[in-house]
Amino acid sequence: MSFIEAIVYGIIQGLSEFLPISSSGHLALLPYVMKIDDPGVVFDLMMHLGTALAVITYFRKDIFRYAKTFTPSLANFKTGSEDQWFVRNFILSTFTSVFFILLLIPIAKFARNPWIIMFNLSAFGGLLWFSDWKNSKNQNLLSSPMALKFNWKLAFLIGLAQAFAIFPGVSRSGITLTMALLLGMRRKEAGAYSFLLSLPIIIAGIFKEVPDLMKTQNDSSLLILLTGVGASFFVGWATIHFFMKLIAKIELKYFAFYRWLIAILMAYALY
Repeated sequence: MSFIEAIVYGIIQGLSEFLPISSSGHLALLPYVMKIDDPGVVFDLMMHLGTALAVITYFRKDIFRYAKTFTPSLANFKTGSEDQWFVRNFILSTFTSVFFILLLIPIAKFARNPWIIMFNLSAFGGLLWFSDWKNSKNQNLLSSPMALKFNWKLAFLIGLAQAFAIFPGVSRSGITLTMALLLGMRRKEAGAYSFLLSLPIIIAGIFKEVPDLMKTQNDSSLLILLTGVGASFFVGWATIHFFMKLIAKIELKYFAFYRWLIAILMAYALY
């Protein structure tokens, strides 16, 4: 892979990770579009490192505030501050995601097939559109549902939804937003929770794969990899900033339309 190709990978990752259009689906399709060898899931995961760093820097004040809640009182579910309730719900979502991801990993390795990605883009795009439409009709949207009590059902279902993002074309932000909107969360709160929820999964995956990745890298390929990570970080930070301002104002159906368009173009190219 060349530096230019790595930068393209980083840009696509930075743009698509935080928009509900599936970054893994786009990265899996790039080798077909650019006529290059597929760098594989591990390379894609390293592109996620850039966007994870973007989340950490963008939400650094919130992350630091939540980190301070990790005291013995966090285990007392009878009472707590808003930050403590948020962290309790966040922990449940994370553990739920990890549990189901481990169950789905054996299946996911077969899911980089373009036809499967095309199906996921279409089907989960339809779910995104439906959830946003249903949410827009809801007159009783939940205000700060993760910060007021231990909302185990909401936390569990969002965590479960995130696990299915292991399949390219599903979209991690898309499926978590879909579930949150279906359950009555406000868009902006759902978006922030979705972005933060990605961190433990991405970081855990990186720690798992980096040792093996480093064994296969020489100085030149490592520099190319870091170039892609850098591009992913800068574009990802800008995308978060843009999307957090936009999410409360626009209908998510436009992202569903984009997913359907990509699926149609894929079908045409494959046929």
